[in-house]
Amino acid sequence: MNLEETEKIINSLIDTFILSGNVSLDLRNKGLKKKIKSDNTPVTNGDIQVNDLLTKKITDLTPNIKIISEENLINKENKNLKDFWLIDPIDGTYDYINGKDEFTINAALILNKKPVAGVINAPDKNRLFYSFGLSNSFELSNKSKTELTCKKKSKDNEINAVAYSNNPKPEIAAIYKKYNITNFTRMKSSLKFCVIASGEFDFYAAEPRACEWDIAAGHAILEHAGGIITDFDGNNINYGKKDFKNPSLILKRGKIL
Repeated sequence: MNLEETEKIINSLIDTFILSGNVSLDLRNKGLKKKIKSDNTPVTNGDIQVNDLLTKKITDLTPNIKIISEENLINKENKNLKDFWLIDPIDGTYDYINGKDEFTINAALILNKKPVAGVINAPDKNRLFYSFGLSNSFELSNKSKTELTCKKKSKDNEINAVAYSNNPKPEIAAIYKKYNITNFTRMKSSLKFCVIASGEFDFYAAEPRACEWDIAAGHAILEHAGGIITDFDGNNINYGKKDFKNPSLILKRGKIL
């Protein structure tokens, strides 16, 4: 698949992502229906309806590429996937349920185990991010399109991180010290990738946790904006791993040391 073909697919997805965002907010305003999954995490009718919208559109666009979604078991047992989609219909379900605004809607196209395109919508923030190749990463807000280049927006003497927790574990605190992090702000959803790509923040670190569908779209958007994504040892992140589990993760706006 060439750049032009990838761009066409991603552009064709944007209206569906906007619709999915509106549906998610409308369902929440009406009162969500919730249940607990086998892994003891919540799922709502918002997750399911957004998943259905995305899956149908992506299947129409790329009928020969398999889809892996957080919210169903289809294709998850396939151990030889190289080319596939990863969908997380609602990343940050707890925030979604509790009326907070950082939840996101996500899809990434993986080719040869690498993320080549991604879309993330943060509907309650009216911010949509997408990418389809190097130097082709953008934000769409109020019908205005802005290129994402990781250009720093904070003071030069500050290194601002987004963090999964306000109380970082010792391993993460040691990494903050290594990179001279001056401030950190809690952010749990994939929005963290986007605000680093936009230059609002500089850094993120996490121990192995969550799954590939949580990070793939953000990986594409940040990397295509010029950011750096590795594990703690500096290794690149590949997709289609056993059980789709994430390794450790470091996100950098660029070379910050």
